[in-house]
Amino acid sequence: MGYPAFTGEPGAVTDTAPQGWPTWREAMRTALYGERGFYRTTRPGAHFRTSVHASARYGLTLTRLLVHVDEQLGHPVPVDLVDVGAGGGELSTAILRHAPEHLAGRLRVTAVDLAPAPDGLPDAVTWCDRLPAEVVGLVLANEWLDNIPLEVAEGTRCGPRLVHVDPATGTERLGAEPAEEDARWLDRWWPLREPGLRAEVGRPRCLAWAAVIRRLRRGAAIAIDYAHRREARPPYGSLAGYRDGRPVPPIPDGGCDITAHVALDACAEAGREAGATATVLTDQRTALRALGLTGARPPHDLARTDPRGYVAALCGAGEEAELIDADGLGGFGWLVQAAGIEPPACLPLLAPEAPADPVR
Repeated sequence: MGYPAFTGEPGAVTDTAPQGWPTWREAMRTALYGERGFYRTTRPGAHFRTSVHASARYGLTLTRLLVHVDEQLGHPVPVDLVDVGAGGGELSTAILRHAPEHLAGRLRVTAVDLAPAPDGLPDAVTWCDRLPAEVVGLVLANEWLDNIPLEVAEGTRCGPRLVHVDPATGTERLGAEPAEEDARWLDRWWPLREPGLRAEVGRPRCLAWAAVIRRLRRGAAIAIDYAHRREARPPYGSLAGYRDGRPVPPIPDGGCDITAHVALDACAEAGREAGATATVLTDQRTALRALGLTGARPPHDLARTDPRGYVAALCGAGEEAELIDADGLGGFGWLVQAAGIEPPACLPLLAPEAPADPVR
């Protein structure tokens, strides 16, 4: 049995991949990052709403986190902020706007994305298509790992098989066994114990995150994404498509975002092997509350003494509540790894085997 990822219901899949049908990793790479790929021709903000778009308070709160990292580093000159998968540059711009004076003059901001730089980007932001060779400061990867192409595998009576896809229609067929490295990743992180079960092979995400950590000479790196834990993987995977703010069938024809949740526990282990000296694995609700977001309504007396202030505070409380909603943005996973410093003391330390449950 196969799995049409959009509907969530089992469906028929044959066991021979027609010639010319790519695996899902190849199809995603072309559909998202090819010459006419989705992320080459459009900005994420036009199709889905991230925490960055939900509220200016998100950028303000991550600025507080950068201040904590800067303090632990001893206020180096310069101090790096690297925004990986920068999209429209909104997060880099927000942090620059909120950075206190004692930090702003030392900030070296690098936005990393394959798309061209957006119009109106601040002069202080360097836009490039690859990671810096070395980082002393903070790396933010907000909803980056979920768009790194990966293979999809399905369990059969003869073991896992790769899933191939017709890029024009999304129709699927089963093909050969996964490569040895992918098979080992599945055995450790997402074993397919029954025919018909599906998994996204997250090894490319682990490699990408390890590349971030290897460049982190001193500081912290944070991956924020849709996540699931080893003991609660979705049985039929999480492959999905998004366009114009709505879920659509994940057809890899370049016309929509193709995404899958991230095994952040596996990425955490890859980061440790790459040199991370400390790890925090938690969810966005816990992290943002630790950084000062509460979603608390302002006192009613303020409505009488300062009506405009009350309305502004009420709007702010609503934005905070959305960011920390456990059934929405607050359910995102946060993987924080440090090198040469302790994790920011404001964040709680949780076991790496327990990232947030999947939320999209």
